[in-house]
Amino acid sequence: MLVKYKDNEYRCSIELTLKLIGGKWKVLILWYLGEKNMRFGELKRALPQITQKMLTKQLRELEEDGIVNRFVHHQVPPKVEYSLSEIGKSLLPILSTLSEWGAFYAEQAESNH
Repeated sequence: MLVKYKDNEYRCSIELTLKLIGGKWKVLILWYLGEKNMRFGELKRALPQITQKMLTKQLRELEEDGIVNRFVHHQVPPKVEYSLSEIGKSLLPILSTLSEWGAFYAEQAESNH
């Protein structure tokens, strides 16, 4: 089934889904934002191995795709907070299932060795 999004065509919806949330960091960013709204520094501390440049890039892409909201508090110094949009929140049950599967896999793999 062909899926069209932003002038691109994808052979299936999974291809589009992976384009939107795939990669090493996006799912982890979404997982942490599912727990609470976070500032950039909080996300950086939660993901110590991500570079500042990569975190900025991933957040911008998630924001452009409408999955993450960016709210600027007009104060000095400026405060920026990230949260999941409604469509981003719809990913939480899927991420929870992935988390459960990872724990199941680790348990099974350990018992087979």
